[in-house]
Amino acid sequence: MGSTTAFRQVALLRGVNVGRANRISMADLRAVAGRLGFGDATTLLNSGNLVYTCSRAAARTAAVSIEKELRDALGIESRVVTLDAGELDTIIAENTLLDVATSDSHLLVAVPRRAEDMKRLAALEGKDWAPEALALGSRAAYLWCDTGVIASVVSPAVNRALDNDVTSRNWATILKLRELVRGA
Repeated sequence: MGSTTAFRQVALLRGVNVGRANRISMADLRAVAGRLGFGDATTLLNSGNLVYTCSRAAARTAAVSIEKELRDALGIESRVVTLDAGELDTIIAENTLLDVATSDSHLLVAVPRRAEDMKRLAALEGKDWAPEALALGSRAAYLWCDTGVIASVVSPAVNRALDNDVTSRNWATILKLRELVRGA
């Protein structure tokens, strides 16, 4: 793949490696990328974070391609959200909860499959979630889960509003993914 056509992005898999169902090794996930013709595949953590290089044309359909390959080759059902470096930069720049958050592991970034679905969260934005908090950006919602993700009230509300067509990562993971996409 020539450098003029190379495009680096991240795929966030929803619902893999949680409980006993939908387990995938990160080696298998990298192999999926290879079978799709994506290069330089690397994974982060053991929770469905894949960074790879592909053509700009392939980037437009990568989420659907990855979902299909996971299902056909491994029997794994997972929704996939893809983001490029610019989208990750925007997500990081638009986070207005950094002054509220005291722990990167309790600060979630919820990314819907489609950016236009963010409007479905508008009704939740003005609600008082204290001691939790919710803020919306153009591509992601930011959830401060004060007492932890498992005890959160705001996280399930966001999932319901988006019909569970969303995936979340904590703030530390989002920052690491941007470094990987940027090649750092």
